[in-house]
Amino acid sequence: MFSKNRKKASSRIDTLVGADTRIDGDIHFSGGLRVDGSVRGNVTESESPSTLVLSENGRIEGAISVSQVVINGVVTGPVRALQFIELQPKSRIVGDVSYKSLEMHTGAVVEGKLIYLGDEENAVSGGSILNAEDEA
Repeated sequence: MFSKNRKKASSRIDTLVGADTRIDGDIHFSGGLRVDGSVRGNVTESESPSTLVLSENGRIEGAISVSQVVINGVVTGPVRALQFIELQPKSRIVGDVSYKSLEMHTGAVVEGKLIYLGDEENAVSGGSILNAEDEA
């Protein structure tokens, strides 16, 4: 959990949501996605591993379920990081954060629970937080 031997987020960005762009609806992506604008909807990866980068000016209102996440903007909704999550100094999450590996910088805010996934079978198989209500 505290090892320095973790993977870093892929620097490859395949898709960019620009600063003046607003998307209403769910996003399913593979590879790298950078959000500088606003998304109102769920963000999920189509194939693993994929990386989501939310910039300082970015905002997502909805559930996030991806392998690798770097957040420096605002998220309203639950976040599930199947491999790791990095919360940079200006990040703010209103919702629960499920993670396998967590890096949290000074200034990052989480208004919700931190849930360690560990080696759960669900984390490895890619179970989605979006379908958690369907299974209950």
